[in-house]
Amino acid sequence: MRRTRKSPLTTLLAKLAALTGLVVLGALCPGTARAAGEPAVQAAGLHISDGRLVEGNGNDFVMRGVNHAHTWYPNQLGSLADIKAQGANTVRVVLADGHRWTANSAADVTNVITQCKANRLICVLEVHDTTGYGEDSAAGTLDQAADYWIGLKSVLAGQEDYIVINIGNEPWGNTDPAGWTAPTVAAIQKLRSAGFQHTIMVDAPNWGQDWQGVMRANAQAVYAADTTGNLIFSIHMYSVFDTAAEVTDYLNAFVSVKLPILIGEFGGPADQWGDPDEDTMMATAEQLHIGYLAWSWSGNTDPILDLVLNFDPAQMTSWGKRIFNGANGIAQTAKEATVFGGGTSDTQAPTAPGTPAASAVTAASATLTWAASTDNVGVAGYDVVRVSGGTETKVASSTANSVTVSGLTANTAYSFAVYARDAAGNRSARSATVNLTTAATPAGSCSVGYRVVGEWQGGFQGEIAVRNTGTAAVTGWKLGFTFKDGQTVSNMWGGTAAQSGAAVTVTPASYTNTIPAGGSVTVGFIGGKGTTNTAPTVFTLNGAACVNG
Repeated sequence: MRRTRKSPLTTLLAKLAALTGLVVLGALCPGTARAAGEPAVQAAGLHISDGRLVEGNGNDFVMRGVNHAHTWYPNQLGSLADIKAQGANTVRVVLADGHRWTANSAADVTNVITQCKANRLICVLEVHDTTGYGEDSAAGTLDQAADYWIGLKSVLAGQEDYIVINIGNEPWGNTDPAGWTAPTVAAIQKLRSAGFQHTIMVDAPNWGQDWQGVMRANAQAVYAADTTGNLIFSIHMYSVFDTAAEVTDYLNAFVSVKLPILIGEFGGPADQWGDPDEDTMMATAEQLHIGYLAWSWSGNTDPILDLVLNFDPAQMTSWGKRIFNGANGIAQTAKEATVFGGGTSDTQAPTAPGTPAASAVTAASATLTWAASTDNVGVAGYDVVRVSGGTETKVASSTANSVTVSGLTANTAYSFAVYARDAAGNRSARSATVNLTTAATPAGSCSVGYRVVGEWQGGFQGEIAVRNTGTAAVTGWKLGFTFKDGQTVSNMWGGTAAQSGAAVTVTPASYTNTIPAGGSVTVGFIGGKGTTNTAPTVFTLNGAACVNG
């Protein structure tokens, strides 16, 4: 979950290490070594075959899903239904073994598994306490994580069809990552000796990003040391992988020798951290037929990485829309596990939803309700699309036959329609459209204060206070303004900025989404500038002019 910024020298060394290729070191411990691709002791349920993750019946299973920070949001398991409704087939769930955060109890883990299965999601369980720590640390080692899993054996036994065990998250930060190999093997063998037949997932060192190439160089030996062959490697693709060529090269190094791998974490606004557009990662994963799990449905310490604000699918960020609805996104590529009745066994699509009816239409939102669809197995959810001529744009999803579409522009005509989906991914015919026009924002109902907090060569920090001077709350607002001297916004908190040339549009974060009557919200940002930094003077809120000052 963590992105680490590195000096140019460290980055260069990382790239050189990553390009050295795989080194076959042989088995690191007693037992029969086994090269990638060789037959292994047959595992129950999910297992590795010929370098690929397959189900118990031998069908390929390619993970398409997201991470859910359950340890930090223990009361949000209901959002698994929303994750499924977006089309995911897998969720990676953050747990703790008690060394950094309060341990998740056996009862809690049982509930997690129950909810995953109820929502027809393969469940990757991982211990997050290992993040950034090596075996010499007093807190959070793979050995301790293995003991935690062994303590849960009665909960996990018999769940091999549904559960993957990710031993520990992002072990070894910048301290002796070469020490990753032997303890990783020891933890794997500790679980195997305890009778675990589950697929085991192993994270790379260097905060999961392997910028020194340690996992790449030693993966063959680690894989050979697991006599079950039921092992998959996980790379977290953040700032190390800043070109499409690096993404492809790293993944191909494993796939070409039939070493199982997936992208266990990735995500965020395109190029925010120097990454290539994450669409490249998704496209490469699709081409190589390997899994990916996006960070993150729920937030962490860096809210710019939130996949969905406030656990509300109706407020999906631009990253969320890309991961689910992009050309290689989850909705287009995920196939449900056949253990849930997915795959090709159910080919009957739901009936078309009824024509949606619009209510509670404001300047920025509208509620749509429609007659429910029917299906031979069951309707999993609905997708609402905006229709403009021959173009459709997905704007919201819901498991119920009603949803509120937000982020609309005042005094604008819209057409919406609805599709239904079942658990196997079959989609209904489109409903008839409903046409509506959003309300106008009363003129003079807002004021905006803009100030420069600090400046330095080539950059500055800005702050914008938006006050609602009207008599009703404003929800799902959109602020517009134009820079005068070619300034750019590179990072924003309290909202999300979209810039086209000099024009900037700001939409709210979850905690600034509503501006009460007489109240205000503030957003801050880091910007780039030239020799001058003239402040913008014209602002609009939902299309209506605001008072400047």
